[in-house]
Amino acid sequence: MSGGVRIGIAGAGLGGVAAAGLLEKAGFDVVLFDQAPAFSRLGAGIQFGPNVLKILATLDGLDKKLEKISCLPDYWVSRKWDDGTVMAKIPLNAERERYGAPYITIHRGDLHQAMLDCVSPERVKWGHKLVDFIDDGQGVTLNFENGASEKVDILIGADGINSRVREKIFGLDEAVYTGWIAHRAIIPGAAAKSLGADLNAKWWSADRHIVCYYLDKNEDEFYLVTGEPAEWTSRAGQLPSSREALREAFKGFHPMVQGYIDATDVVTKWHLKTRAPLPVWYQGRSVLLGDACHPMKPHMAQGAAMAVEDAAVLARCLAELGTKDLERTFRSYHEARKERATKVQSISNANTWLRQPEDPYWCYGDNIYDLTIE
Repeated sequence: MSGGVRIGIAGAGLGGVAAAGLLEKAGFDVVLFDQAPAFSRLGAGIQFGPNVLKILATLDGLDKKLEKISCLPDYWVSRKWDDGTVMAKIPLNAERERYGAPYITIHRGDLHQAMLDCVSPERVKWGHKLVDFIDDGQGVTLNFENGASEKVDILIGADGINSRVREKIFGLDEAVYTGWIAHRAIIPGAAAKSLGADLNAKWWSADRHIVCYYLDKNEDEFYLVTGEPAEWTSRAGQLPSSREALREAFKGFHPMVQGYIDATDVVTKWHLKTRAPLPVWYQGRSVLLGDACHPMKPHMAQGAAMAVEDAAVLARCLAELGTKDLERTFRSYHEARKERATKVQSISNANTWLRQPEDPYWCYGDNIYDLTIE
């Protein structure tokens, strides 16, 4: 099936790690490169729906391991910003049997570590920032900032919105600032409980929102992440912020939200960027996944989910269609993913998801293993 094919993956984020685990399981000789010097518990909260847990189930039963440590909200609740009126209450784990897998909320670092544990450690090379690559038609030579060089048969660019792989294939252009920023903070779960917090809720006004949920089974940590219009002039991707800035941005919001803000300590902010959809996600022996080819605002909580789905479909295409005709294999991957990824990207950028009652089954109920690969 794999025929000793060596696959290099640039970027050990969630999409890259998923690709590494799935391709290793399929028998490929995988090596995963990342510019970070080592793994660290970065980020804050993340939500993964049944569409992703069905994929992670194939990685040594990772779905069951995650279920043991994650918060499992029965519902998604949308509330009106000022008086807390429930605008929508969408079943999640309340309809688990229908979805066929759980919906989890968890700290991104804990999720990342659990996924990394599904990849053989010797296949992960930290401190390798890709600066260039050459596709000679027979293989791809990778050159790294640390002076190292590696030869692979296939290169997967899972290196995010500022992907070096994407840049080399399609040319350098800046990601587009959306005019929105996001604040985030983690507060003690006890503080959230004392305020009567929902397990998973989004508070909406006309031009901004704040999403709030627990990060663990014991509900020890509670995550706040916002979306709001603002100027951004710094070249940095993330900056420190403050409780006062958060309070000013959400002045007039419900007392429960004010209570959350009062409980914050460390607050950060970052800019939200996007790109127009690419016409194609591959060239020669190189192929893209996740934010490298379809970055999106985080307002549907599906950015990382789409990267993992990409990884799973790409792994299936490589395993089932083979590597002798990469044009066909990569085209099949792109055709299988483009419509869904573009739809999610569009809805995410519009920030309308679950604001009003709707059935999210088309998204959360999807199973990539039901796809016909051809």
